[in-house]
Amino acid sequence: MGDLRGFLNVGRKAAQYRPVCERVKDYKEVMRPRSDRASEEQGSRCMDCGTPFCHWGCPVGGYIPEWNDLIFRGRWEKAVEMLLAANNLPEITGRICPAICEYACVLGINDDPVTIRENELAIIEHAFKNGLIKPRPPATRTGKTVAVIGSGPAGLAAADQLNRSGHRVTVFERDKKIGGILRYGIPDFKLDKRILDRRIKIWEKEGIKFITGVDVGVKLKVPELKKKFDAVCLAGGSRTPRDLKIEGRELGGIHFAMDYLIQSNRRAAGEKIPVEDLINAKGKKVVVIGGGDTGADCVGTANRQGASCVVQIEVMPKPADCRTETYPWPKYPLLLKTSTSHEEGGERHWAILTKKFIGEDGHLKKLSCVRADFSQKDEKGCPIMKEIPGSAFEIEADIAILAVGFLHPEHGGLVKELGVELDERGNVKTGSTYQTSVKKIFAAGDMRRGQSLVVWAISEGRSAARHMDEYLIPEKT
Repeated sequence: MGDLRGFLNVGRKAAQYRPVCERVKDYKEVMRPRSDRASEEQGSRCMDCGTPFCHWGCPVGGYIPEWNDLIFRGRWEKAVEMLLAANNLPEITGRICPAICEYACVLGINDDPVTIRENELAIIEHAFKNGLIKPRPPATRTGKTVAVIGSGPAGLAAADQLNRSGHRVTVFERDKKIGGILRYGIPDFKLDKRILDRRIKIWEKEGIKFITGVDVGVKLKVPELKKKFDAVCLAGGSRTPRDLKIEGRELGGIHFAMDYLIQSNRRAAGEKIPVEDLINAKGKKVVVIGGGDTGADCVGTANRQGASCVVQIEVMPKPADCRTETYPWPKYPLLLKTSTSHEEGGERHWAILTKKFIGEDGHLKKLSCVRADFSQKDEKGCPIMKEIPGSAFEIEADIAILAVGFLHPEHGGLVKELGVELDERGNVKTGSTYQTSVKKIFAAGDMRRGQSLVVWAISEGRSAARHMDEYLIPEKT
């Protein structure tokens, strides 16, 4: 490294955000950009470890120490090259990734870890600002055709890799615009959709064909799909939400988180939503059930819509503030996370079990809840949830948002028509080569591994593309 004592001389300076009083009034990104000079200083904190565990922690295996050193030295163009060698969408992960790599940073053992995520974002934004990101179509074409079904992070990463290999790639998306969960599931205040459009335009110029509004398996039949393409990658995500099937579930005002977020994103993009379908938190009491990132996004969205109050409840106990013996370094720990959305207002409660929805005239009015205890464990050491006697209480609510995760990909339509085998969790089953039980049909991302992080989806898409390339051009192996 250029400065062997950088980590001793420079302290960690994490991302800066717009003031809460300002940002809750709009859907613009909450994060403030960092100067190149500040990023160069933060890059100097990377220690040139003998064994850099950030590689191990990063699902895409980024060349993190290398590009940290490069930006410290001011060699931005080379840093961009190293960054893009392992990540197709660093401008996305630099904004929304939970930075697993930072929890595996060696410096983090007894000091604050390197600001890897912010450094990554600084590199790619420097590249776009200075004209370093240009269309680079493949020099030659293989004559092979590939269909990618789904345009989320897994599908986009796979399409990019396959196109670089010289195959003719067509990405099919059933929604109106490309992006999948990146466009419709993540709020604009975390990811401005112009960032996504900027990258898609580059890929279009490199030869990737994007087709929207097509539900493959319904509008485009499976026989035609197989006939037209030499290989197919299923990257439709895990879209079947986990429900909360308790008394009162049929009441009006109870919505799945993704339905709420998708509609909000469409409204932010200028789409008109019919009044009878509108989910609007303005002036209403909102309860978000589920304490994860999706739930936090719902909190931020409700605050921007002008909710009178927002309460987020989670059935599991409150996580620890720092590492416990259960999550030693360099594991990614289960810790208490306070997102920018939580900073903007609302209450948070843990170990709360929702027992019943209570309504009036067919619409939600209250949640009947009870506090849970997890102090006892079974023979395997797993916590046992028990209701605490006498702890029942109610929460007033006009709207309840269910953010309790996803079960598996949708089984109707394409999955059913293809007849691919499913695993015990209902995901599309593949072998080590990412190929399904049906010849030349591959799968990647949440559709294959279950609901996960965007960075894992990118990793999945890259891996699937490599195996698809070997399938299409056997002599490469």
